Amino acid sequence: MIGKGIGRSKRWAAALAVVGVCGATLGAAAQPSRTVVAALPADTGRSVAQVFTGGTISEIRVGGIQRIEEQTVRSYLVVARGDPFDPAKIDQSLKALFATGLFADVALRRDGNALVVAVVENPIINRIAFEGNKRLKEDQLQTEIQSRPRVVYTRTRVQNDVQRVLELYRRNGRFAATVEPKIIQLEQNRVDLVFEIDEGARTGVRRITFVGNEKFGDGTLREHIMTKESRWYRFLSSDDSYDPDRLAYDRELLRKYYLAEGFADFRVVSAVAELAPDKEDFYITFTIEEGERYHIGKVNMTTNLKGLDVERIRGGVRTGEGDWYDAGEVEKTVAELTTVVNDLQYPFVDIKPKVQRNRETLSIDLTYEVNEGPRVFVERIEITGNSRTLDKVIRREFLLAEGDPINNSKLKQSEQRIRDLGYFEKVNINQVDGAQPDQTVVQVEVTEQSTGELSFGAGFSTADGPLGDFSIRERNLLGRGQDLRIGATLSGRRQEYDLSFTEPYFLDRDVSAGFDVFHVTKDNQARSSYDEQDTGFSLRTAYPLADKLRQRLVYSLSQAAISNVPWYASRYIQDQKGTRVVSMVGQDLIYDARNSKLTPTRGFYVRYGTDFAGVGGDAQYIRNRFGAGGYYPVADQWILSLTGDAGHIVSVGNKLKIADRFFLGGDNLRGFQTAGVGPRDTTSGDALGGTNFARASLEMSFPLGLPEEFGLSGHVFSDAGTAGQVGFSDPNVRDVESLRMSGGAGVSWKSPFGPIRVDLAQAVAKEKFDKTEFFRFSFGTRF
Repeated sequence: MIGKGIGRSKRWAAALAVVGVCGATLGAAAQPSRTVVAALPADTGRSVAQVFTGGTISEIRVGGIQRIEEQTVRSYLVVARGDPFDPAKIDQSLKALFATGLFADVALRRDGNALVVAVVENPIINRIAFEGNKRLKEDQLQTEIQSRPRVVYTRTRVQNDVQRVLELYRRNGRFAATVEPKIIQLEQNRVDLVFEIDEGARTGVRRITFVGNEKFGDGTLREHIMTKESRWYRFLSSDDSYDPDRLAYDRELLRKYYLAEGFADFRVVSAVAELAPDKEDFYITFTIEEGERYHIGKVNMTTNLKGLDVERIRGGVRTGEGDWYDAGEVEKTVAELTTVVNDLQYPFVDIKPKVQRNRETLSIDLTYEVNEGPRVFVERIEITGNSRTLDKVIRREFLLAEGDPINNSKLKQSEQRIRDLGYFEKVNINQVDGAQPDQTVVQVEVTEQSTGELSFGAGFSTADGPLGDFSIRERNLLGRGQDLRIGATLSGRRQEYDLSFTEPYFLDRDVSAGFDVFHVTKDNQARSSYDEQDTGFSLRTAYPLADKLRQRLVYSLSQAAISNVPWYASRYIQDQKGTRVVSMVGQDLIYDARNSKLTPTRGFYVRYGTDFAGVGGDAQYIRNRFGAGGYYPVADQWILSLTGDAGHIVSVGNKLKIADRFFLGGDNLRGFQTAGVGPRDTTSGDALGGTNFARASLEMSFPLGLPEEFGLSGHVFSDAGTAGQVGFSDPNVRDVESLRMSGGAGVSWKSPFGPIRVDLAQAVAKEKFDKTEFFRFSFGTRF
């Protein structure tokens, strides 16, 4: 801060001492057009034109310069010694000198046949400082302004800087902010420039109202725009602060919402934001015209592509006769049809939806015209913005290469694949004309983000109790896309330490390879009266077999130990005390057609896995698992899901250990405790695990009618499953492979501290020896 070198009172005293000079300087710089062109003698009534008319310039005298060379001043004049006095050229010279920005004031006058140029130089900025800024860092403000140290000071530039700083505060929701520039005169015609900032309170949104809406209430429309009314619970969000850019986006959101509901004539007449008299909040009013609601009439398809049967691609049409018209579904249909036609080996296709309104019947007839598009090929792919990530990491995600026919569907998929890497904050792909009319250049612009993570975690779950974790991870090691992680998880019943490394494109092919080193300790006393320890490593690889189908191969070698078995434990657990070596190979086939792996709302997946233990070591068994799930959007934010798993394990040599078996209950069968279902020693109460199991879950997720930013969702579900083992001859062991069922409801919250879920479930079909639970809670976060 400048204040470090000059005391505040002393600085303002200096500023006030020069206020007269600076005021004159600022006024002259701000309005050069009002500066007198020439100073006339006091005893004459002649006009300026008369003074500069007649005679020849015998000499040019320059006065008032300090840093600037005299020759520099002369270079901007359009007249020279020996030229006649010309009022137009004198005025042009004056404007040229002002346009340099070097002078606060310029005056040209005639002294006999001499032209006198008197200038007042603008000062040089010594230092720039900001005072009163708390919400915005000085670095942010510095990048916003054009004034710089050791640059000539001009009032126009400073005024522009003030407006830029104010705009920056407005984008951050502070419309009450004020910025006042101050200058402190120094020796040698230098100044210190200080921007005094009063940030003011954040300008919120007091009320959002709609005019002209009849079909949907204000509350419904508020749910579909980004700007929100100020409420106490939105302290972690900025959506309740006024932002003109967000307001423009809200107009588009309203348009999309109404078009999706069939209102094809909808328009936003105006969106007005009025500042309250206390300047603390805004009142926002949207004036809209809904128009009539249309349904879809006839849906036709035409094509001029030779050999293409439109009936083969009709399955890509998402709009049906009688449905409400939805512009979004029309766009999705165009994209889907383009993909389908491309897959039929028609690389150049142009699909246009032709819309015909029938205002009498309030219907819209759709005709999808499938025509041949222009023949355009990819000339080259240009990548910019990746200062750290290697080009090949981005290029290998492209489904197109130089020389391929341009394919918009593949281009969009490529853009999504690059985003899914998680290395970039922004990804934009554009096309520009190539060197030839039939060529295009694909430009990829990325903005990198941090890929290193140092995370600490804390949480609680019914299964593991209090838990915490720590990990160091780099997801883009050396810009090569490699993933390295070192982590530890500690909970009341589980401790895990692991090191993992993954190369996503081994040998520059679409084959991932990696390894894991782990040490896991589990406290299973609450369910089966033993502790388990597992230490070892695994090698893994995965590769695609087809679109959406991948295979994963794993080899693991570990030392497993069962210990701390009390005297009262089941004899089936007593017999398993000790240490063994497990050498196992496994594979998984995964077909994943979901629209998201984390929060799917549409699509399905199928998974089949096999493990074989016995490639050396002490364990010998074959384990098979099958899983599948489907997700279907019933309505907006109403998602119906059906998932299930089944497994079977069989020994091919030594007896199975308890750690190899399947346990059912808890997260995979709500309403029952962890390992609450399956064979159990009724004397000790120990769960013994089963050699086979099956489970299924039907769940409906839905909004709770609260504001979307709350992140709350409701769930109703029904779970069913069974687990058992043939071969227990002990009468104290109960092993009944009957179907267990439960039903319940839950609430999940995407909280700022991590995901939280509460489930209440009641077992409706059970055995007497099963262990049930009604309440299940889980919480986790990283910070």
